[in-house]
Amino acid sequence: MDASGVFFTHHGRDRALVRTHPQLVSLLAFLVALAVLPLVAGDRWISLGYTMFIMAIAVIGLQVCTGYAGQVNLGQSAFMGVGAYACALFLHLPQMPLLLALVLGGACAAAFGVLFGLTAARIKGFYLALTTIAAQAIFHFLVLNLPAGWLGGAGGLHLDKLDVLGLSLANDRALYWLCLAVLLVMTAGAFGIVRSRHGRSFQAVRDDDVAAGMMGIDVAATKVRAFLVAAFYAGMAGGLWAIALRHVSVEQFTLFNSIWMIAMMIVGGLGSIVGALVGTFLIQMAREGVVSLGPSLVEIFPAAGQGLVFAGMNVLLGTVIVLFLLFEPKGVMHRVNIAKRGYRLWPFPY
Repeated sequence: MDASGVFFTHHGRDRALVRTHPQLVSLLAFLVALAVLPLVAGDRWISLGYTMFIMAIAVIGLQVCTGYAGQVNLGQSAFMGVGAYACALFLHLPQMPLLLALVLGGACAAAFGVLFGLTAARIKGFYLALTTIAAQAIFHFLVLNLPAGWLGGAGGLHLDKLDVLGLSLANDRALYWLCLAVLLVMTAGAFGIVRSRHGRSFQAVRDDDVAAGMMGIDVAATKVRAFLVAAFYAGMAGGLWAIALRHVSVEQFTLFNSIWMIAMMIVGGLGSIVGALVGTFLIQMAREGVVSLGPSLVEIFPAAGQGLVFAGMNVLLGTVIVLFLLFEPKGVMHRVNIAKRGYRLWPFPY
């Protein structure tokens, strides 16, 4: 944020993501801290870190589709699964570079997402949500009913030892750095998309698709592009998921995962790339807290049973999301932006 009295006379400077030198220094320090974290943190925190990075990539894509373009998408987990399976299949080919397999997996997921983007040209709202849920059903049906030699059936696909640019991915630190690098690239790409003419088209269609069409925007193509971007991001996240676990199975990509991604986007704030990152961090930390606190609660209340305790904790998380929808529907970033505006105007709030 800018201190009081810091204003720009050039539009490019005013629109810049990093506006002042203190902001640049803070951003670089934060990135350096993320990069060196695996050198001092334990294995559990490293694993949580790259899991969070993977989920953040998928949520950023969902943010572009739903938060910016206004297209309800409950099939993000299915798109993530398509990318995971496609990446795993490409990695089974001899001499296939890992990064190329990752991008190709994202492209396959994008092609799958375009099919549902075409339906968005005719329907919207509740009916579009039902259509995207169909993506989840189609994904599960195809994986489980195609010949087991193709996608592994219910057993899934297994990956052997992997490396990227000569660096072995046999340890969690290498996976952490790979996921962090991909997240940084994808985040920069998302900022570029939403600040381009495509991003302005997304927001125009979100606010009023009839008015956007009258202004000359191709509404159908814009909706298709939104789903393409969301599915590509989900496919990239799915590919990283397959690389991290070295195993892909259909039960890893369920409708509940899509709902959790929606929750991350809501908590962070609709229409904000940073909000997608913040929401992912908060929800993932809350879920980690549930996993850590659950066994202790089982010891305290043995009569309740492990299943009931964990179900109650998940209900608590759901309640938090409902409270956000009721009292802060614009998410955490809305309050952050209000604080930033006040800081920029202080001590002259008038």
